[in-house]
Amino acid sequence: MKKRIVISLVLFLFLTTIISKKKLTISKFDIKEIRIENNSLVKEKEIKKLLSPIYNENLLFLKNKDIERALIQNSFIHSFNVKKKYPSTLSIKIFEKKIIGILVNKKKKYYLSERIELIDFTNLPDFQNLPYIFGNKEEFKTLYFNLLKINFPIEIIKKYSFFEIGRWDLETSESNIVKLPSKNYLKSLKNYLSIRKEENFKKYKVFDYRLNNQLIMK
Repeated sequence: MKKRIVISLVLFLFLTTIISKKKLTISKFDIKEIRIENNSLVKEKEIKKLLSPIYNENLLFLKNKDIERALIQNSFIHSFNVKKKYPSTLSIKIFEKKIIGILVNKKKKYYLSERIELIDFTNLPDFQNLPYIFGNKEEFKTLYFNLLKINFPIEIIKKYSFFEIGRWDLETSESNIVKLPSKNYLKSLKNYLSIRKEENFKKYKVFDYRLNNQLIMK
């Protein structure tokens, strides 16, 4: 009986030692440092605050979904890459959304990404010179991708204005206003591109294409 008790105690101590060693080994991979790179719009401290739930998590068992769940809370973050640097460092490369304008709809402001995603508006110094878009997201999406299709120099547009009758005005940094028709406006845009830099047209500020197959300049 005594011999059996002694053997049981020895086995218990042996197993306890093994388990303790495993715990010590695994704990070496607990996250102690998170490095953030490639961010410009979102401050590092804001990102690290979002990631605070994963501090001290084990690097071996950490899943990308855990990181994604934290980062998607910031609407400026598009995607990220993760590198695990053992034993205890996590390196995250941030990819931010490209902002193309400030959309104003029903008296509310939003930032608009190049994928035409609405982002909550806050005053940010990096976005002081963005073009304003007065209209709805879906109508602008059609216009924007049509502009890209014909290689229109979007950087010269400082204001887009949509009218309920279904047409747009574009105001450029050259102080020109281009009044587009509600239908077949690509033809009008191509015409404007062909004449905007010609000397004979520089004195005009309004290019009105609203009447079918006509251009009125003022």
